[in-house]
Amino acid sequence: MERTAIYPGTFDPFTNGHLDLVIRGRKMFDKIIIGVGENPNKKLVFSVEERVSLIKEAVSGIDGVTVEPFDTLLVDFARTRGIDALMRGLRAVSDFEYELQMALMNRKLAQEVETVFLMPSLRYIFLSSTIIKEAAEYGGDVSSLVPDNVARALREKFASKG
Repeated sequence: MERTAIYPGTFDPFTNGHLDLVIRGRKMFDKIIIGVGENPNKKLVFSVEERVSLIKEAVSGIDGVTVEPFDTLLVDFARTRGIDALMRGLRAVSDFEYELQMALMNRKLAQEVETVFLMPSLRYIFLSSTIIKEAAEYGGDVSSLVPDNVARALREKFASKG
């Protein structure tokens, strides 16, 4: 039986920490769908289409990984694809508190959907899309923190803003 997980997020931008979790998740799952969602509470730099495109390029060399946008409840997105595992990353205790609440809510909405938590490699534990955006916006070199295509896109995006 094939094991498939959805790795959901806004991924604005997709970082090397995200990429690390995808690579490590592939050791557990036969396939991973990276679900790119919206979050009206976040100040997004890239559109959904741009994020999907950037992530597809960043994971193009990894077999069994696809990228799809979604704009529904996460558990409904999982159900429509017959998937019973959500993959989530945990960096710190603060992540755990939020992610536990989300996992419990998802379980309430869809008991058949399990949440699997992965911790990033130590070299990426401090990374967040928010701090990368802030550094890039002010001209910081984030090239070692994101895939090459994402670093280029960030430079272009912020160069055009000002």
